[in-house]
Amino acid sequence: MKLTMNRLEILIIDDEIQIRKLLRITLESNDYKVIQAENAREGLALAANHPPELILLDIGLPDKSGHDVLKELRTWYNKPIIILSVQNSEVDIIKALDNGASDYLTKPFRTGELLARIRSSIKRNKQSNHETPLIFDDLEIDLQARSVKKNGKFIKLTMTEFKLLSLFVKHEGRVLTHQYILKEIWGIGHQTENQYLRVFVAQLRKKLENNPNNPNHFITESGIGYRFC
Repeated sequence: MKLTMNRLEILIIDDEIQIRKLLRITLESNDYKVIQAENAREGLALAANHPPELILLDIGLPDKSGHDVLKELRTWYNKPIIILSVQNSEVDIIKALDNGASDYLTKPFRTGELLARIRSSIKRNKQSNHETPLIFDDLEIDLQARSVKKNGKFIKLTMTEFKLLSLFVKHEGRVLTHQYILKEIWGIGHQTENQYLRVFVAQLRKKLENNPNNPNHFITESGIGYRFC
């Protein structure tokens, strides 16, 4: 018999009963504990009363936009929020990511991919305050010591390059939009100056990738931003 006392809890906020049923069966069969809400009001109340390990949030809720729910949650909730939505426009995806979504999946989705995204988001959240060096294949990154090694050799980065790398590492696996990165690294007044970003990402690829033209770590999400893997 399986022990269930340590199961991670996931909150589903979605008005479609069939989607909630599918998600509940999928998650419970993979040893997660599930709580459900069919609208924004109920979802916000459940999240506040007993914060879950992760939230699956629909954009098209009956009583309030999921974008507004996301913004409200992000005023206090710092764990992963994955958007599940039929809305697949670039505008909606960028808006959700800029408002703090950890990831975005469009319906219909593959359950295997959803489970992988959930595992990645939870792992990333637990490592976000990790003080020991982080290993990514042949890279060793120590945010506390501000040092980077590739194949055991120290790599010299400029202050801006390290600041950009740190932002990527802290959000490993998550898509960061151009606007978000520019605001975090260069400030609000530079959110439209994508050329800054292209130049510095190219420099990081040149220093840290085995093949800068076919990167394994700094992945371009076309029209949206970048993902560090």
